Amino acid sequence: MPEVSFYLLPSESETKRYLFLCKLVEKAYREHHRVYILAASTEQAQQLDDLLWTFRAGSFIPHQLYTTSLPAAENPIVIGCLNAPDGWRQILINLAENIPESPGDYTRIIEILDNSESCKQTGRNRYRRYQALGLTINTHNMNS
Repeated sequence: MPEVSFYLLPSESETKRYLFLCKLVEKAYREHHRVYILAASTEQAQQLDDLLWTFRAGSFIPHQLYTTSLPAAENPIVIGCLNAPDGWRQILINLAENIPESPGDYTRIIEILDNSESCKQTGRNRYRRYQALGLTINTHNMNS
C-alpha cells in the first residue's frame, strides 16, 4: 500500500505550487526514483514540462510528456493526463482533481495543495477518498 503525502503550502500562488513540485521532482531524480506527474490538463502538463527545463539555472531533470506512446526508458520523470504507464508507478505526484486509478500500484503518492479555497476543497475530497481506502496519510504543513 502506498504512503500518501499531502504538502500544504502557505501561498495561494499556483506558480509557487508548481515551483515546489519542481523541487520535489529534482530531489526524487537525484535519489534515482521514477516519477509520474498526473496533470489535470494537457495545458498544465505542457506548462510543467516547460517549467522543469527552466525553474533553476543549471538544473537538469530528464523528463518528457506522455500522451500515448510509451516514454523513453532513460527519462525517469514523465508528465501526462493519462494513467501512468508501466515502469513509472513508483512515485505519483497528483495534480488532478481525483485520486489516481489503482492507487495501490504506487509506492508513494504526493499531493501538493496551495492555500486557495478551491485547491484545499478538492484536496480534502481526495484526502477522504485515500482515507476510505485505508491508505497511510502524512500531512506536511510548509508554513513552518
